[in-house]
Amino acid sequence: MEQRALGAQGLTVSAQGLGCMGMSDFYGHRDEAESIATIHRALDLGVNFLDTSDMYGPFTNEELIGKALKGRRHDVVVATKFGIVRDKPSPGSWAPITGICGRPAYVRAACDASLRRLGLDHIDLYYQHRVDTEVPIEETVGAMADLVAAGKVRFLGLSEAGVATIRRAHAVHPISALQSEYSLWTREPEDEVLPTLRELGIGFVAYSPLGRGFLTGQLKSPQDFADDDYRRNSPRFQGENFGRNLELVRRVTEIAGRKGITAGQLALAWVLAQGRDIVPIPGTKRRRYLEENVAAGEVAISEPELAEIAAVLPRGAAAGERYPAAMMGLINR
Repeated sequence: MEQRALGAQGLTVSAQGLGCMGMSDFYGHRDEAESIATIHRALDLGVNFLDTSDMYGPFTNEELIGKALKGRRHDVVVATKFGIVRDKPSPGSWAPITGICGRPAYVRAACDASLRRLGLDHIDLYYQHRVDTEVPIEETVGAMADLVAAGKVRFLGLSEAGVATIRRAHAVHPISALQSEYSLWTREPEDEVLPTLRELGIGFVAYSPLGRGFLTGQLKSPQDFADDDYRRNSPRFQGENFGRNLELVRRVTEIAGRKGITAGQLALAWVLAQGRDIVPIPGTKRRRYLEENVAAGEVAISEPELAEIAAVLPRGAAAGERYPAAMMGLINR
């Protein structure tokens, strides 16, 4: 698989990563055996960039990756995150978020705990998952830099941070990657974030490049989701918004059909075409969808096709915010 550089500090990863969150949390049914098989298949196909967080589960997703990597750590780039604090899950529901923490002592403790769960002696890419506005970013990144000096972390990242925060963080220690949502229906990073990253020499990791599964064209009704599926609480998947967004996906599916590919492959190929400094991390917990995603890396999109895609799914066309109001308040800070 094609390799892409994240930042200017020497971090190189496969052009696609694998988002592992849904294997343990947020998206309904879980199957550990199939998830581990999916990770192994990803490695076999050249996908060497695995993305997790301590808050996925919480904690159980890191443990899952630790199991999957036994005997296969060589040449795998493991990214995890800290900073979103969650309570224990209630029966039949997912664990609520109770706070954001970027205090230096918390950073150090979170890193040590992640290393134990992952069964690793170092984390390749360590992100602050959300910015803690009560703690100066200089203090948080300073603690992260100490982890690099101690050999516990190789490269640093931020997630969903605003431009001013990115600049302040990068001045303390080089930031290799910013992770934010980016897809055909979430284009906000193009305004200020991507130009800033390119100015500073920071890579961009695009999560939810398939619109949390919506852009695959496989979701037909809000009733497709399990009772504990996070998307039941997401504005884009609710009420009239669902129907309006379904029409957008129908148009994308028509373009994909003419190319002999799936809507999801077109959506993923579009993200890959936006720059070699961008690495999407589509999430899946099944091998068949992983293989479909990997095949998207071979799809070429012409300039006329890019123009047609822009016409049928223009910026800002998606109905509804991408998160509930409380979560929207945690991004771009």
